[in-house]
Amino acid sequence: MAWQPIDLEQQIRRRQTVRRHAERRHHHFYQARLDSHFIPNFAVTPIRWVGERWIMSLIAVVIGLLVFVVLPSFASVFTGTDRSTVWLALALPTPAATAPAGHDDSRIGLIDGNYVPLAEAAAWTSIQVQSGQTLGQICASEGIKTGQLQALLQGLPNASRLGQLRPGDRVGLRRNDRGALTGMQLDDDLGERFLITLDDHGLPQAQALGGAVELRVRVASGQIEDSLFGAAEQAGLSDPMTLQLAKVFAYDIDFAQDLRVGDAFSVVLQERYRDGEKISGGDILAAAFVNRGKRYDALRFTPPGSNPEYYDRSGRSLRKAFIRTPVEFTRISSRFSSARKHPILGRTRAHHGVDYAAPSGTPVIAAADGRIVQSGWQNGYGNTVVIDHGRGHSTLYGHLSRIAGHGRRGNRVSQGSVIGYVGMTGLATGPHLHYEFRINGVHRDPLSVTMPPPPPLAAGLLAVFRRATAPLLAQLAEAEARHGTVAQR
Repeated sequence: MAWQPIDLEQQIRRRQTVRRHAERRHHHFYQARLDSHFIPNFAVTPIRWVGERWIMSLIAVVIGLLVFVVLPSFASVFTGTDRSTVWLALALPTPAATAPAGHDDSRIGLIDGNYVPLAEAAAWTSIQVQSGQTLGQICASEGIKTGQLQALLQGLPNASRLGQLRPGDRVGLRRNDRGALTGMQLDDDLGERFLITLDDHGLPQAQALGGAVELRVRVASGQIEDSLFGAAEQAGLSDPMTLQLAKVFAYDIDFAQDLRVGDAFSVVLQERYRDGEKISGGDILAAAFVNRGKRYDALRFTPPGSNPEYYDRSGRSLRKAFIRTPVEFTRISSRFSSARKHPILGRTRAHHGVDYAAPSGTPVIAAADGRIVQSGWQNGYGNTVVIDHGRGHSTLYGHLSRIAGHGRRGNRVSQGSVIGYVGMTGLATGPHLHYEFRINGVHRDPLSVTMPPPPPLAAGLLAVFRRATAPLLAQLAEAEARHGTVAQR
């Protein structure tokens, strides 16, 4: 590279000009430091590029040493490579013998509540029954045709016992490579597990599975801080058992609006086990619930020749003529009112019922026994069911997404039967149930209407009731004393 000759005089003049400008601009600085002549000295000694060439070469040599010598040495220290590693041969235990290829493993396993041969585990599907689900709905959701289900159940002597599903039950479905239904497992109404298959002639057959059902009794208590389900979960109750607790007290407590923080409950419950594993089902034997400072008791008792029911301590049945809330665990979105502005029409007019907001498809149940007198579309009500309960009492259920099979006109329904499902048909801004209660054609507020209490047990039967429920009351008192809940009387 050729270097241009340096004009020293020109550089000196330029630097002197810079110095004079700096002295004028920073006058005080130069007055305090009169011996500061670094600029002239610097001008006298110009930059010599010959020395800098050696400096740059020295820096390049140092960088090369770092890259090719020092860094690889550090890398070997951190990796810790040892060229003298000795590998030892260790004797491993002999693996357990497995079934040879093509040989079926006939061992039976309890998988998700189903007794399944291990060789067929991939062919089985386990479904947990939800509230209001039927066997047909479960199969339809799994893509199984109705004809396949009928072929498997039609002609079974105990088909009616097997079709009574409970929330929390496990239904097992076995399908072949083409997706056709070839087997099913489910419990009958007594809790016994059955395997249903087709024999060589295409006829259905049922085979009992598993050991006997073992019943265990335990107690649980809880206090509501956020919700009933949250308190029940902390107390160790399953969701189906929590729903059962709410149904026991559904005649006296409206769980959609009456619950308060601090409400408490204690329960004596019976759980079911098979082969040491907890299975679905079970019953509440006794319970106490304090709501807004008032205590309610429930004792399970089966009168001779009758079905089990719940009674209070005095022997009166908890079952009232009407259920207060015909849809499970919802919130009230609009109350009974003589003047309410309609959210769609914009006009102020009477609201002759109570609106329960709930997700679409939530089952709606009959509030009492009766006969369906109207079923179908009714203008602003949308899909509607009206039930005549006798003695001038009737109820209306509006805005249903669809009407259930029991909700047909002319059918007689029992209290708690599913008659339809929550929707938003008609004049509705969101999914909810519109519920009306009428006495002799006059609308009454369903939340405040009172019904006469049922009569107590007869004197002779009352003595039997007290002897049968005495142990339950003792267990209930023990649960309350242990957890310090439900002390009010």
